[in-house]
Amino acid sequence: MLRCQKSLFSLPDEIAYLNCAYMSPLLKSVELAGFEGVRRKSRPHEIEASHFFDTVLQLKMAFARLINAGEPGRIAVIPSASYGLATVACNLKLRRGDKIVLAEEQFPSNVYIWQRLAEEKGAELHFVPAPAEGQRGPLWNERIMEAIDERTALVTLGNIHWADGTLFGLKAIREKAGEAGAWLVVDGSQSVGALPCDVRDIRPDALICPGYKWLMGPYSLGLAYFGPAFDGGTPIEENWINRQGSQDFKSLVNYQPEYLPQAGRYSMGEQSNFILAPMQLRALEQLLEWGVPNIQAYCRELMREPLGRLVELGCRLAPEAERVHHLVGVRLPEGTGLEKLKAAFQKKKVYVSLRGSAVRISCHLFNDEEDLEKLVDAFEEVL
Repeated sequence: MLRCQKSLFSLPDEIAYLNCAYMSPLLKSVELAGFEGVRRKSRPHEIEASHFFDTVLQLKMAFARLINAGEPGRIAVIPSASYGLATVACNLKLRRGDKIVLAEEQFPSNVYIWQRLAEEKGAELHFVPAPAEGQRGPLWNERIMEAIDERTALVTLGNIHWADGTLFGLKAIREKAGEAGAWLVVDGSQSVGALPCDVRDIRPDALICPGYKWLMGPYSLGLAYFGPAFDGGTPIEENWINRQGSQDFKSLVNYQPEYLPQAGRYSMGEQSNFILAPMQLRALEQLLEWGVPNIQAYCRELMREPLGRLVELGCRLAPEAERVHHLVGVRLPEGTGLEKLKAAFQKKKVYVSLRGSAVRISCHLFNDEEDLEKLVDAFEEVL
């Protein structure tokens, strides 16, 4: 069992940062990688052709290991989740009358692109609502499965709901989508890095992940997996580094019609970012060293007793089997003064998020029992 790793971060001792789903803190080692990257960019005469490629390859290899993709060639470097989703939209063969299935109240970056595409193509967005009562997780998954039919071209959702941690059964959804001839695209923003994710098991057509949340990396750099459905597709930008032979700088004016194989064509321009790429690589190395299953287990043990106390205070949350442990949505008793609760969090220096109808609590290895005690104290003060 892992122990608390707070000493590896620069978080102040007096705060309880339970908001990794908003943005993760940086490891001290990731900070250092960034500082070294700034110094490197300050000495451009020392930057050689290999520096454009070596770190990017290591980054793809590390992410491929994290999600069990096998081939680093299936990984693309992206600046944001919206960029990865736009790449999917660029390659989705959507026809008039087709249907895109989404979960209700999913993150807007995984909605706006489909709204535009559906309007352009005359397709339909089908939002699957969450159950108002009963077994939220199983019933929601059942509704998603029922929504997939012969008109479905795409099912796109996270493997958990971003506001409350509800688990979606992606393996069963993948099977149903495959039978319908539809793609499955997974937004891994709130799970990959803290929850085990095996693309060989789930078999998504694409998995999109920003780096600044559970991948513990910098803002404005992310990673994506693109499966065989995207081989030979169209990238949303044309850049020199995604073409065959790009390592040979002296021959770049011999314009090359061939892209790099597999997902190589989908990486962003300036993917070699000499500051952000080494930071993200160091973060992935640390995640692999810890082991994602160990992170999830740590969060489960850390949260179990405090969450039980919140239930005793009248709060509601999903059963353990229906949600994850690193991100939990706590719903308040009727009539709770939300402003009073926010004031209590502020007074005790507790950082959480209010998302939809839930107080979203998201923990990591930098949290300890004292952080959770502050959280419960704030709830007790109001409830």
